[in-house]
Amino acid sequence: MLDSPPEAQDETPLTAEPGLREAAAPATPTRRADQIAQAVIVTLLFAVPALISVHAVGPSDPDVWWHLRTGEWILQHHAVPHVDPFSATGAGKPWQAYSWLFEVFIFQLFQRFGMVGLVGYSAGMVLAIAVAMRHLARRLQIDFSNVALLTLIACFLMNRLYTPRPWLFSILFFVLELDILMHARKTGRLRELAWLPVIFALWSNTHIQFIYGLAILGCAAVEAVAAYRGIGVKTRLRAPWVFAALAGSALATWANPYGWHIYRIVYDLATQPGGLDKISELQAIPFRQLTDFGVLFLAIAATAALAWGRRFRMFETALLVFAVMVSFRSQRDIWVLVTVAAAILASTIPGRKSAVDRLPGWATTLSVVAASLLVWGGFRVLHVNNATLRAGVAKVLPIDAVNEVRAKGYSGPLYNDFNWGGYLIWALRMPVSIDGRGGFYGDKSLDRSVATWSAAPDWDSDPTLKSAGLVLGPVQAPLVQILRMDPNFQLVYEDKLAAVFVARKRP
Repeated sequence: MLDSPPEAQDETPLTAEPGLREAAAPATPTRRADQIAQAVIVTLLFAVPALISVHAVGPSDPDVWWHLRTGEWILQHHAVPHVDPFSATGAGKPWQAYSWLFEVFIFQLFQRFGMVGLVGYSAGMVLAIAVAMRHLARRLQIDFSNVALLTLIACFLMNRLYTPRPWLFSILFFVLELDILMHARKTGRLRELAWLPVIFALWSNTHIQFIYGLAILGCAAVEAVAAYRGIGVKTRLRAPWVFAALAGSALATWANPYGWHIYRIVYDLATQPGGLDKISELQAIPFRQLTDFGVLFLAIAATAALAWGRRFRMFETALLVFAVMVSFRSQRDIWVLVTVAAAILASTIPGRKSAVDRLPGWATTLSVVAASLLVWGGFRVLHVNNATLRAGVAKVLPIDAVNEVRAKGYSGPLYNDFNWGGYLIWALRMPVSIDGRGGFYGDKSLDRSVATWSAAPDWDSDPTLKSAGLVLGPVQAPLVQILRMDPNFQLVYEDKLAAVFVARKRP
């Protein structure tokens, strides 16, 4: 989409209620110095979040490794998997790689650039998200300072998510979709709605959370019907058009290797709540960091902004309720609330017409190019290279233990803990007992693995452990301490991070 100024000047406001921004009035010509200053601020606004992701995040996230292995498998077999190829306990069980396009893309980056490619993916996606977030705010708010501040706050509050995962695509597509809907509702211009099926076709091949996008499109459809009956704030998005966009987008999600069966995956993931208690990224917001409270305050500010108006805004209210439910349920989804709250505030905060954003579209393009160059320079200044990244990964993942297993030729079946399973799929090339695909294994397997590695009273009754020929896990795990004295296993390797046991031959 072209970067356009908020609201054409010949458009009239939908309502006269306080808090809704009126159409931008003709402004005095901005001095060149002011334009240069705005361009510099926009460049930094795009570059800083990406540089933060480069500085703070390396490819130590264990789940990125099974994504890499999946991408490699797809390219090797020229097909997507329909049964699991990586697990011993789930061998032959149906499994769909619903993020297959991301996995192929990330593997090719890794193949070409190594671990630097993974960090580059995160930085590039964060930069794209910042650009999209500013575009969303800019079309809802005339005040340059407000736009910059809202964009900066939103990008800062989402920084925990700047890892090489497919959810970065969900964040980007969600922002783009919300931008299109908010603009169409306010202006009545429908051409951009044609982009929604394209977005959803890509979204359904990169991440399962395209379902969130369909949810907000459904909210827009309900609002259009209600507005036709005189309920809520007037919208220029007519019901036939929004229902056509909804139907087209839903059909576009079938344009994936699994067709409509992708919705069965959505249902399975939604009906397995066990991971919410055991997987840290799926747990509720812990309110231990500044960003946790920032998300809360942003939600409160958006609620107050809606309450300040004199009429019921159905779409924005439904969006905020939905965002609060999913984001407070799982901290991995805080991006939904951050994006929705930022959009609501941008559309309700009155802006100063004297501080209007008058940067032309080409200036934004130059800012993106300049920000990309700054990020590239950041790689060099921060000494981000494959050697330093490998050293960082070795501090949190069992690289040395894996090398020992390979060197000695130890064979499985392998018994491992949940957190390292994704890396072991990539590094050991042998079936694992469990990994980060919690929805695939189910609550029962997750509970059993957690209990065994915690050395629960019935740890020795775990059938997967009893049949294991090789055990690899964190050296501080309670199970490791017990296995040191177990006559059925022999400790063959140990370092500060990991321990390796092999099963003794039973008479």
